[in-house]
Amino acid sequence: QVDKGGMISAFFMALTLVLVSFSCTGPFVGSILLEAAGGAVIKPVLGMFGFGLGFAIPFTLLALFPQALKSMPKSGGWLNVVKVVFGFVILAFSMKFLNTAATTQHWTFLTRDVFLAVWIALFGTMGLYLIGKIKLSHDSDLDHISVPRLGLAIASFAFVVYMIPGLFGAPLTALGAFLPSESSHSFDIKAMLRDNAGSGTATKKVSNLCGTPKHSDILHLPLGLEGYFDYNEALACAKEQNKPIFVDFTGHGCANCKDMEEKVWAHPEVLKRLRENFVIVALYVDDNTELPESEWVTNEKGKVLKTIGKINSNFRMKNFNANTQPYYSFLDKALVK
Repeated sequence: QVDKGGMISAFFMALTLVLVSFSCTGPFVGSILLEAAGGAVIKPVLGMFGFGLGFAIPFTLLALFPQALKSMPKSGGWLNVVKVVFGFVILAFSMKFLNTAATTQHWTFLTRDVFLAVWIALFGTMGLYLIGKIKLSHDSDLDHISVPRLGLAIASFAFVVYMIPGLFGAPLTALGAFLPSESSHSFDIKAMLRDNAGSGTATKKVSNLCGTPKHSDILHLPLGLEGYFDYNEALACAKEQNKPIFVDFTGHGCANCKDMEEKVWAHPEVLKRLRENFVIVALYVDDNTELPESEWVTNEKGKVLKTIGKINSNFRMKNFNANTQPYYSFLDKALVK
């Protein structure tokens, strides 16, 4: 539609810009609106001013200095290469969002192995395209490979080499925020190492469970940790064991949550303390599993909340006045008695 020109062209280009640019700004704008709803003035105004300024600056500069448009490179074969490369990147990131939907709905087809296999195929194909081994219909003839193009091809092949061990259970910590859970992998080296380490006296695994946790058939804690997925169950166990509670508000689609787990929770000293000194409760705020009617919750606005995610999200707002994840809270012994 954009190629047709006129007002219709401008409309569809603007629509595309909105869809692409605003898809990941929900948490930022949401936090600002939450501040405004709470009565704050200065912070929301400054936040929205900065938000709008960031989008407006490029268009303002081009409007003030129209000659800059003439100095920009003309479209040609190089631009088609840029579009194709970004196409590969977008396909790769679409797998990340598909993984978010799959984990939220508890679909099991997108395992860690499958995800890595698709990424390896995508970035391998992109590398072959960059060195001219694959040619698409709109591509110009490639007489030679430029240094930037060769560098990008090398980076693509290097990324493929980095991911290949992940098919056999390597942790791939740098990609932990994007990949499916290690529990979906058929061969988990890290779990084997933890089990072997746990067989020793110094790192003997201590169970923090007082019974079988609710929802443990569909929800899991990372790094082999044990815990609960219902706050009341965790509270009862904390009172029984006289331990503090570590409350983890998390989500299937929370990349920062996975990043924290891979880079902070996995630290040996942190992992040891989480395993031995706390009763852990992971409260998923985006899980769509519907609970029995006896467990439904009615919020302050009279809306009936039926799913795990909505009930946990309401619990977080009501008791912790927070709307982000990861969000961690430690409740000591005095608070849980």
